[in-house]
Amino acid sequence: MRLFADSASDLPKSFYEVHNVELIPLRVHIGEQEYADVIGIDSKQVYEEIRAGKYPKTSQASPENFLRVFEELAKSGEEGLYVAFSSALSGTYSTAVMMREQILEKYPDLKLTIIDSKCASLGYGLLVKEAVNLRDQGLDLSTIEEKVRFNAEHMEHLFTVEDLDYLAQGGRVSKASAFIGGLLNIKPLLHVEEGKLVPIEKIRGRKKVIKRMIEVMEERGERLEEQVIAISHGDDEETALALKQLIEEKFQPKAIEIYLIGSTIAAHTGPGTLALFFLNKLA
Repeated sequence: MRLFADSASDLPKSFYEVHNVELIPLRVHIGEQEYADVIGIDSKQVYEEIRAGKYPKTSQASPENFLRVFEELAKSGEEGLYVAFSSALSGTYSTAVMMREQILEKYPDLKLTIIDSKCASLGYGLLVKEAVNLRDQGLDLSTIEEKVRFNAEHMEHLFTVEDLDYLAQGGRVSKASAFIGGLLNIKPLLHVEEGKLVPIEKIRGRKKVIKRMIEVMEERGERLEEQVIAISHGDDEETALALKQLIEEKFQPKAIEIYLIGSTIAAHTGPGTLALFFLNKLA
């Protein structure tokens, strides 16, 4: 069985190589240059560009890339599973579905399941890791699909950003709100609802919003001690490690994984973003 995932999962390049997962890169645009995310540019470079005053833009994965990898899958005769970035945040899922239909015209025996994760960053990344674990246990495609869809439905995302200007650039908040929020040191707490980033609360100060993240995690999480928790950060490992310590002391989870937020998300949230991922229900 072949597994596919795209770069919005915020998993490092080494993960794809070690675990035999086909990486579908979204595209990052800086000035006149276009890069294949993860392959052609890494997120550290994107953060450097942002701090230099540039506003990178992103676009969905290329249709040509999907055609190539799906045709290879069809010719191999293997089954395939593509867990995709939220359709509410990117056209990548829709493009993948269209390209599958195109390949099916030529290869009607193509066995490819595409899941709209409705997740982002490591919320999505945890789904990919679960699919890898289940595949490596030798489970069949339908079982893996069922488990991944369940976890996708119950994945919690809690985000906060350091600078509201980046959300304003992407239309997530108004420019006036970003300006006033900056003056008052307002830090929004956001989550994902039906695949979209949605504000929950506005909190004054970084320490208070991190404390609130822990409180919401306690309110929403189920059997946190049995879970692998994920934290992603916008080039601010120190704060991510501090959050990790608070979670370990409070919940003693099975493990906590920390990764840098990738280029696709970073272009819209900026440096200093902090995100937390866990399940609100276990199968």
